[in-house]
Amino acid sequence: MLHLRVTTPAETTDRIVSLLDGSPGVASIAVLRGASVRPEGDVVLAELARESAEGMIRALRDLGLDRTGTIALEPVETSISAAAERAEDEAPGEGADAVIWEQVVRRADEDSVLSKTFVWFLSLAAVLAAIAIVLDSAILVVGAMVVGPEFGPLAGLAVGLVHRRFSIVRQSLVTLVAGFTIAIAVTTVLGLLAAWAGWIDAAVLTSDRPLTGFIWRPDRWSFVVAFIAGIAGILSLTSAKSGALVGVFISVTTVPAAGNLGLALALGDAAELGGAAAQLAINMTAIVLAGILTLLVLKATTGRLPRLSAGRRPAA
Repeated sequence: MLHLRVTTPAETTDRIVSLLDGSPGVASIAVLRGASVRPEGDVVLAELARESAEGMIRALRDLGLDRTGTIALEPVETSISAAAERAEDEAPGEGADAVIWEQVVRRADEDSVLSKTFVWFLSLAAVLAAIAIVLDSAILVVGAMVVGPEFGPLAGLAVGLVHRRFSIVRQSLVTLVAGFTIAIAVTTVLGLLAAWAGWIDAAVLTSDRPLTGFIWRPDRWSFVVAFIAGIAGILSLTSAKSGALVGVFISVTTVPAAGNLGLALALGDAAELGGAAAQLAINMTAIVLAGILTLLVLKATTGRLPRLSAGRRPAA
C-alpha cells in the first residue's frame, strides 16, 4: 500500500475526492478542509494499492495538481485493515509489477547526482579493486563491486534517454566522467606511492592471476553478463523489490576495471591499460543499452493499462 497526500485549492477538492472514490485500489480517503497554508487550500489523504498509483498520479496531473498544489507518495510498511486488503484485491495486476514512472524518474535523477559521497565510494571501490588485483583476491573484487555506486548514473542515462529528460542524461554523463576520472586518478597516485615504497612492482601485473586476470581480458561473455545485469538492475529500479541491486553490483566489472586501469597507469603496463579500458567501456555500454531496451518494453506493456482501469473519471 501507498499513502497519498495531496494539497489542493479548495475548488478542486471535490473533484479529487470523486476521482479517488471512483478508482479501484483506494482503501481510505480523508479530507482536511483549510489545512494547507502554502499552497493555500485543503489536504486530501488516501491509502491506495501500488498498482493504482501510476494511473492516479496521471489523473491528478491532468487536474493540474502538480502546478497548483502538491502530490506526494509514501510507502506504507504495514497496513492492518480489511479495506486495504480489499483495495489490493480490486486493483489491477500485482504490486510488485506496478511501475510508478514519476518515482522512477525522480529516483534516477537523485541517484545520478555528482556528490562528494559518490566520489568517495567510487574511489574507495577502485582502490579496493586495485588491492584485489595485487593480492589476486576474488573476495576483495566482490567487495569492490558492492561498494561501487556507479549503477545510479548508468541507470540515469537509460531513464533520461527513454523519458527524454536530457537534464538527467547530462547530469549522469558528468557524474560518470568526473567520478571515474577522480577514482582512477586516486588509484594511480596510491599505486605510484606503493611502488615508490617497494610494496608493488610491474611483476604484479605480469604474473599469473587466476582469480583476477579476467578483469582486463574482456570477451563475448563480458557483454552478455553486463547486459543481463543491466536488465535486472532496471527491473529492480522500477519495481517494489530492490534487493536484486546487490546482485547487479556483484555481476559487472566496471569498478574492478577502473581499479585495474589505475594500477596499470601507475606501473606503466600498456597491455593491461588497454584491456581494462575496453572492459570498462563494454560493461557500461551493455548496462545502458539493456536499461534502455528494458524501459521501452516496460513502457509498452504498462502503457496498455487504462489510467484508472475501472471506475469513473471526474466530470470536467
